[in-house]
Amino acid sequence: MISTLEISDLAVKRGERTLFTGLNLRLEAGQACALTGPNGSGKTSLLRAICGLIAPEFGQIGFGDADPAQARAEGLHTLGHLDGLKVSRTAWEELRFWVDWMGGNQASARSAVERLEISALLDLEVRRLSAGQRRRLALARLLAAPRPLWLLDEPLSPLDSTWRQRFGDIMAEHLAGGGLILAAVHDPLPLASLSLEIKP
Repeated sequence: MISTLEISDLAVKRGERTLFTGLNLRLEAGQACALTGPNGSGKTSLLRAICGLIAPEFGQIGFGDADPAQARAEGLHTLGHLDGLKVSRTAWEELRFWVDWMGGNQASARSAVERLEISALLDLEVRRLSAGQRRRLALARLLAAPRPLWLLDEPLSPLDSTWRQRFGDIMAEHLAGGGLILAAVHDPLPLASLSLEIKP
């Protein structure tokens, strides 16, 4: 559904402060882009604008020929710097909730569990998981309910070096299948990517 992300002359404000203006990006199927900039520069706000959660001050966000509302509803995944997990649920309950919501199924959820190596965690309450384990649980949504555009906010920060590389392999496979990735990062992505810096 989404084969292109186009951002043209975009400006975003937070309260009365303009975070950035004149931002442009064209991201095509098979491409990743590392979104960089100092804290508070607007990286998260840009991801939220692409999702449709905040309205830009001006400029355009498009998804090629796809209808923007349908593209946002059915064609993208967003993963914030906080995992967005309900800590009172077990890991399996939480994954199944998100997979059902996003249109996956039990078989795809089980496959994601195996890929992220979280089988031993499924009966534990989310509150009992380490930060890295929670992030792997959150990342499992991306595989269990596939969508072409991944919008990721600091996806690697809680992961150790081994899992950073493994997630890099997962991202590379997503791109090879025609996916797109826009990731707000402080550290380099573990794969070749475009770069977009937001300057204050």
